[in-house]
Amino acid sequence: MDAAFLITAFVTLFVIIDPIGMTPLFVALTQGMSPARRRAIALRACVTSALILIVFAAFGEQVLGFIGISMPAFRIAGGILLFLTALDMLFERRSKRRQGQAEEAEEDDVNDDPSIFPLAIPLIAGPGAIASVILLAGQRPGLEGLAMVIGVMLSVIAMVFVLFLTSGLLERALGRVGINVVTRLLGMLLAALAVQFVLDGLRGFGFAA
Repeated sequence: MDAAFLITAFVTLFVIIDPIGMTPLFVALTQGMSPARRRAIALRACVTSALILIVFAAFGEQVLGFIGISMPAFRIAGGILLFLTALDMLFERRSKRRQGQAEEAEEDDVNDDPSIFPLAIPLIAGPGAIASVILLAGQRPGLEGLAMVIGVMLSVIAMVFVLFLTSGLLERALGRVGINVVTRLLGMLLAALAVQFVLDGLRGFGFAA
């Protein structure tokens, strides 16, 4: 087991999926619902997003190869995408966009079930998370690397599920200021990881030592 790779994968996916930042949105989307219904929605959202990310982790590189995109090129593009996400987190644009998606779902969802949209897609298994699992699986080709990426991803999704179940307590404990501080700190970590992805892509093309 490569401890450094596991730590990098966990930090990347934790920052991108952002369980803490999504918890207040889950509270808003399930406001007034019974605890049992909240648990069902949380479980359905987490299982759906996990399945989506597993598919992209397992077959994402093959899909890229089929359409003629090399892994170094995808690392650079993915790094830029993650860096933009980090900027959104640092300047609070990400929270506002997610809140807008949540409010739009509340207005449009006839069945009052936000588990698939917007919770599973795009809040948990969004473009950043999909790009991250493809990039991480590409860094460690083979079944062992794929198993590590999926294992780390499932652990982050499990954290999302636990935080969803304890969302009210966490929101009261951290408060809006606490959540903003945590989100910005995670944004700085993500920016550094995004730059590393770009450097790895450039190294793949022979532009960096």
